Amino acid sequence: MIPKKRKPKAIIEKAVNGGHSEDATHVGLKPKKMWTKRSFVAQVWLPSIFKARIGREAPPAFPEVRKGQVGVTWIGHASFLLQFPNHNLLVDPNWAKWLKVIKRLKHPGLSIGDLPEIDLVLVTHAHFDHLDRRTLRKVAADQPIVVPFEVGNLVHDLGFRSVHELGYWETFKLGPLKITLTPCHHWGARVLHDTHRGFGGFIIQGGGKTVYHCGDTAYFPGFKEIGRRFDIDVALLPIGAYDPPSGREVHMNPEQSIQALTDLGAKMMVPMHYGTFRLSYEPLDEPLRRLISCARRHGLSDRVQVMSEGTPFLF
Repeated sequence: MIPKKRKPKAIIEKAVNGGHSEDATHVGLKPKKMWTKRSFVAQVWLPSIFKARIGREAPPAFPEVRKGQVGVTWIGHASFLLQFPNHNLLVDPNWAKWLKVIKRLKHPGLSIGDLPEIDLVLVTHAHFDHLDRRTLRKVAADQPIVVPFEVGNLVHDLGFRSVHELGYWETFKLGPLKITLTPCHHWGARVLHDTHRGFGGFIIQGGGKTVYHCGDTAYFPGFKEIGRRFDIDVALLPIGAYDPPSGREVHMNPEQSIQALTDLGAKMMVPMHYGTFRLSYEPLDEPLRRLISCARRHGLSDRVQVMSEGTPFLF
């Protein structure tokens, strides 16, 4: 376990170009025509209910993280442990076995009890697969949590020392760490009519490294702007849930994630948001196969790092 340092003062820098009003416009959420011709219950949900979970939780061998390095551990779905020198962060932590009625089909890569001491928690938006209150209550240990605008009231009662809401391009500072909320192409409602809540990705800077977790998003031109503003070492990009029951375009497919990688100018990409919960029609193993094939076609295989859940990797 990395030794705990004295708790630094947290600071929020307001965005120079304003808060979140114009960036928070909702994407087209109208279902596609003919979406009712398929049955998600019969084709996806019922088969998943009777499918045995795979994978296992194993005690990880966390590496020593030096200046100029970042340790990345994929827990599963969109959940990551990021280790900077003397600081550990969790992004979208989720150890839930069920998302209401959706079954988790792959165990988390490590147990909550095997985590190092966590200095900061980040949540990208309020959807149940990203903001799991039971998990957050378990990892809360008098540390700050950072969320997008209008999401704070969902986590105030879970045991965190402080809750910080960010607008787009606003920055939260904790010691040497800088966390910036970035726009994305998604939506943030916790329930059907809860449309006021924010959503986004995070740029995480610390120890000489910059990591980008884009949250949930469809492909959008904003990746180029994010790439212009930040020199990204590692981009954590989703590749699954691109064939949803409604047909709405709210997640990237693997080919679009490769386009996002080039738009961002990131040195490395780690795929996420696949293989854990079956949220759409595509088979669980299809996103990774398509990603590897696309990266090979475009000569980008050396910039894609496929991770196994629970196995730390140093960048």
